[in-house]
Amino acid sequence: MNFADYQQKALLTDRTPTLEGDPEASRLIPLLGLSGEAGGLLTEYKKRLRDGPSHVRFVERVAEELGDILWYVSNLASKYDLALEDIAAQNLAKAADLHGTNASAGADTTTAQDSEKFPRQFTITFTEVQERGRVEVRAQMDGRLLGAELTDNAYDDDGYRFHDVFHIANAAILGWSPVLRGLMRIKRRSVPKIDEVEDGGRAAVIEEGVVALAFDYARGHQFLEGVSDIDTQVLRTIQGMCGHLEVASRPLTLWRKAILEGFKVWREVVKNRGGIVHADLDGGEIRYLGIAPSATTTAATLVSE
Repeated sequence: MNFADYQQKALLTDRTPTLEGDPEASRLIPLLGLSGEAGGLLTEYKKRLRDGPSHVRFVERVAEELGDILWYVSNLASKYDLALEDIAAQNLAKAADLHGTNASAGADTTTAQDSEKFPRQFTITFTEVQERGRVEVRAQMDGRLLGAELTDNAYDDDGYRFHDVFHIANAAILGWSPVLRGLMRIKRRSVPKIDEVEDGGRAAVIEEGVVALAFDYARGHQFLEGVSDIDTQVLRTIQGMCGHLEVASRPLTLWRKAILEGFKVWREVVKNRGGIVHADLDGGEIRYLGIAPSATTTAATLVSE
């Protein structure tokens, strides 16, 4: 039996059809029924915990309670003119967006200019320096300084001076970072509209806002140490902030990965007060390679290890 058949047949046993002029009254019954049946399912589980294997009808009772829940879900959907098949399809899409395992950022196809694409592999070295009585961080790639020295811009030392790590994570895992594009001088100027919208000042400000929001959330959760998930509402807020940009098509599972993996590397960088960060866009990974190497040790050697 498919969902459409079930929904149609379930209506034949509806004892509270929609009342003309008072549709909410007929919707309240299945809502209350749904709540009651969910409670019934919990009651069966309570008996299972209490009685153990002697509750021999446990699985049978679970099936019965789930059937009752399904009936009320179907009835409620019908009274809101919703199709169970559509609801099921939308739910699977939502689950894949949140927890899909095969999500990938995809290739950079917005321009044919190779010089305007992110390198598929790159490393950036973070070094702390003392300047004018304050701690600053320099980021370098291939011996070239990326942007200006950064401080925490805060009263307390919270490590935000290393936040470029999060831009690297966005590039490696999401294939997106207008801030890093600017620092690496690979804006897509050959396509003026893309350069203006995707790589321009507004997009960079949005990414900085995304990083600041994630950082504030992480601050309240031990900077995500030992954390394996991100609040869904936070992920949806971040995705919504980027609604008009190319990265809006990235699933929430990639946003989660970028934040969690970014903070994993960031914690290592903060602990060691700098070091080398490697981005692998082909593998969708960001890695901490360790402290800055000596003159005889190359980043390529560290990657191979």
